[in-house]
Amino acid sequence: MNAAAQFEQTERELVSRDERRIRDAIASLHRAHYTKDAAAAAAQYTSDAAIFNLAPPLEHRGVSVEEKRAWMETWETPIEILPRGLKITVCGDFAYAHSFLQLNGTKKGSEGEVRFWMRETLCFERIRGSWRIVHEHTSVPFYMDGTHRPAFDLRP
Repeated sequence: MNAAAQFEQTERELVSRDERRIRDAIASLHRAHYTKDAAAAAAQYTSDAAIFNLAPPLEHRGVSVEEKRAWMETWETPIEILPRGLKITVCGDFAYAHSFLQLNGTKKGSEGEVRFWMRETLCFERIRGSWRIVHEHTSVPFYMDGTHRPAFDLRP
């Protein structure tokens, strides 16, 4: 094998290994939600991660274990997050992943069963050898017909 081909092979193996580690980090995050382990969920993020999620305000910085735990305690059942169409791009010490997520479970109280699809983009940085989430953006489209209703009925 010539030097150029060997370099390309090595690069593919490194990206493949990084992609596996990122997939594992995402799976750990989803597992932490399922088991309602707020500390394990927060551990996937940097302390100053920019988080644009469904809950107000427009931006959160980092994940508060106490706030995450309080939210998880509003669920009667495990919080199931199922990804579809996960794509990961790695470039050096940075990576991004995007997918559709189905959120399933039953909330305590009158809200009851929850089941809807949303969009998610995660940005990762390799810090001291570990991939950590530095930015998260989740969203649900809304109907632009004047009602501003969230489009919870959409499916990928």
